[in-house]
Amino acid sequence: MNIEEFRTHCLAVKGSEESMPFIDPNVLAFKVANKMFCFIDIAPNDGVFRAALKCDPARAQELRERYRGIISTQFKTLLWNNVELESDVPDDLITELVRHSADEVIKRLPKKKQQEYFAL
Repeated sequence: MNIEEFRTHCLAVKGSEESMPFIDPNVLAFKVANKMFCFIDIAPNDGVFRAALKCDPARAQELRERYRGIISTQFKTLLWNNVELESDVPDDLITELVRHSADEVIKRLPKKKQQEYFAL
């Protein structure tokens, strides 16, 4: 999957918005309900695009063990994975992980915010 296809999948998430909220002008972030679910450098690092996606901790560990293209982020937490876009990770799994990341954000919102989101 290339970076433009990835961006399209992120923007397909209901209510998603893109922004550049960091000091680094090369980092593109995607938010849902004003909470970040993904960020990606728009310039490849060592020729590779890596997207940081939220993930259920148990699933994050399983994915890291199964795919070379899924590794821990700089935060060293199981709540985020770096996913290499052009790697052994299938495109359909990357698409599903984008949705999963947004779902992880939504399920942690207060109930009122969840209701507002689902009413969109």
